[in-house]
Amino acid sequence: MTDIILLTVRTLKYYLRNPAETIPGIAISVFFLLVYNAGLSGVSNLPGFHGSYLAFILPVAIISAAINGAGLAGQSLVRDIQTGYYTKLLLSPARRLAIIWGAMIAGATVLLVEVFLILGLALLMGLKSQTGLAGYGMIILLTFIWGMAFSGFSVFVALKTKSANTTQASTFVFFPLIFLSSTFVPKEYITSHWLKIAATYNPTTYAFDAMRSLLIDGWQAKPLVLGFGILLAFATVTGVLSLIQAQRSTRLG
Repeated sequence: MTDIILLTVRTLKYYLRNPAETIPGIAISVFFLLVYNAGLSGVSNLPGFHGSYLAFILPVAIISAAINGAGLAGQSLVRDIQTGYYTKLLLSPARRLAIIWGAMIAGATVLLVEVFLILGLALLMGLKSQTGLAGYGMIILLTFIWGMAFSGFSVFVALKTKSANTTQASTFVFFPLIFLSSTFVPKEYITSHWLKIAATYNPTTYAFDAMRSLLIDGWQAKPLVLGFGILLAFATVTGVLSLIQAQRSTRLG
């Protein structure tokens, strides 16, 4: 834990000295929140739709911010590799898990700061949650797990390629996950058969459902269990892949 904390704090200090790197994630999220809420809020008038469209679209803004957090985690490792600091870490007593988790937790923490800003903006716009403050806390926890999952993938690519450009480009693989889901309307309103299938097998759908249930429906066991379960599984897979790659890079030197 000491290794993880020290390496996480070190990475966070870099972001504090270079806050401009976090601006793209915030800008994209604010774009989703403001533009789509203004342009598509009439969807809430459709038969069977309940709750505000602001609460429906907010998870899209939050999940999109995770892409930037994932990129930051990978970029921090690439920076250490290029400066030679990563090699020094491999020669130190620090555990391999701490080396990758330091970057991943730092990226997820930056994501949480962005989410607090997004939630603050949404509250100013009139957002109301059916689960109160506890519901917001659950959304933040879901976001952190999602951020760890994305960060794990970014760290894996960074260790595999050692390329800043490739690592940055890899995060855009997740953009289709956002749009191949119940992004703008509930899944029952999607008329395309193939898109419904994609949304069913897309982990992003279950992140959306869990967050939306907290905001719109109140405490519902099924979407929360599915959301937490699938996100934890996704984070475990990407975390294991990045750890295996870190151990492999140790053997290769």
